[in-house]
Amino acid sequence: MSTVTEKIDAKLVKELREKSGAPMGDCLKALQESKGEMEEAFVILRKRGMASAQKKASRSTNEGAVGQYIHAGGKIGVLVELNCESDFVARTEDFQELLKDIAMHIAATDPRYVRREDVTPEDLEREKEIYRAQTAAMGKPPKIVEQIVEGKMSKFYEEVCLLEQPFIKEQSLSIKELIAQKVGKLGENITVKRFARFKVGDPAWTVAQTKQADEAPASE
Repeated sequence: MSTVTEKIDAKLVKELREKSGAPMGDCLKALQESKGEMEEAFVILRKRGMASAQKKASRSTNEGAVGQYIHAGGKIGVLVELNCESDFVARTEDFQELLKDIAMHIAATDPRYVRREDVTPEDLEREKEIYRAQTAAMGKPPKIVEQIVEGKMSKFYEEVCLLEQPFIKEQSLSIKELIAQKVGKLGENITVKRFARFKVGDPAWTVAQTKQADEAPASE
């Protein structure tokens, strides 16, 4: 292991740190495991970040902050509530940076929901019926139709659900993974509570909120 460690250039560790936001020690370990391969090390950190976030997902997030982003000369405005476990973390530069990035992303992509679990049954069934009709018109058998529909629904979630969307600053990273990176770094659960997006002249403004029933009780 010491031989591998000596081969890891400090510049690589710093580069991975800047790209991932993970602690220096974690970046070094990931580079050691990947034998210096940057992209592979980044994937390792992403997997660990998601695992860490999953472990903390049941923990209550009763603190946080509301952030805003104004775009296109005041033509588009976004408000977003990002929650965490403590006021201390809510005030950190990392948390505030994440809040701003998410608000900016919402301004650019106009998602309709926070998570895939928040999609209404009506919207879900309508989309499935559209995809079924499109696929059936191609003469596909029913079993294949359902398989194709499921594949198209994954794309649908990516288009309309904030957490499923590719981050505008780093397309290989979803918003869910972006949040997971901060969870791993800050050591607290972080959740998007709700957001609103307004565009001048567009009556179809968007307001989305995480379903209350799926949240952890405040007593936990």
